[in-house]
Amino acid sequence: MRTDVNVFLGSYPFRRVPGTSVAAVLEAMERLKIDQAWVSHLPSLFWKDPAQGNEWLFEIGEMEPRLRPVPAVQPEMVHWEEILSDALENKAPAVRCDPTFYGIDPVGSLMRNLVVACGEMNLPLAMAVRLEDLRQRHPHDVAPDLPPSAVRALVRAHPATRFLITHADRGFIEEVHFGSTPEEAARLTWDICWIWGPPEDHLATLIGTMGAERFAFGTGMPLRIPDNALAKLDLTELTQEQRRMIEGGNAERLTSQGG
Repeated sequence: MRTDVNVFLGSYPFRRVPGTSVAAVLEAMERLKIDQAWVSHLPSLFWKDPAQGNEWLFEIGEMEPRLRPVPAVQPEMVHWEEILSDALENKAPAVRCDPTFYGIDPVGSLMRNLVVACGEMNLPLAMAVRLEDLRQRHPHDVAPDLPPSAVRALVRAHPATRFLITHADRGFIEEVHFGSTPEEAARLTWDICWIWGPPEDHLATLIGTMGAERFAFGTGMPLRIPDNALAKLDLTELTQEQRRMIEGGNAERLTSQGG
């Protein structure tokens, strides 16, 4: 089973992006033989209260079971605990919080409280390092990248919380992984959308040093061309078991009992 853990629905505020509709995403999934996708509401990353897009996301999930909603939670808002309960009720694979986009301290008390709550409720927490390269961002797109030090600090905030970190490159991943204890590193899952494949072979290097169990298939579509993620797997020398883990096994494990 091929699971894409990093998909967005809805328009992007800084440029015209094709393929943001539900129909377009489903068409891309059919073309790439993706069985299910974990979907986030792209516009709400830039709203004062990102949770306002969750209801629409849940409605889409009810209409199309292949799309599994990942609701957004902003711990600065008074109702944020209810979103975690809604996520459990709707069988969401994870919740997401992007503190640099929300303008909150990524290692402050608000984020730590969220990490603790996710750990206690057995909900994985997804965070994006970035959405676009600094060189192509609109001048109004001023959200900084999530720093590696923040991920290391948050993974230590609760001993049970599992994380899905997307849009991270090799340097970021290595800085966090090798700066964490084995137990902490085991609770971190990385999507592959921002990792270079052949000929640089960053993905092969990371799998060789960290293990295939740390990575999940993620395309980042529609902001990124989804075919790119699949091409990396096709061009990287992987065993059948390694590919099975990356394409779906690790996502399934993340939503059950974690690392």
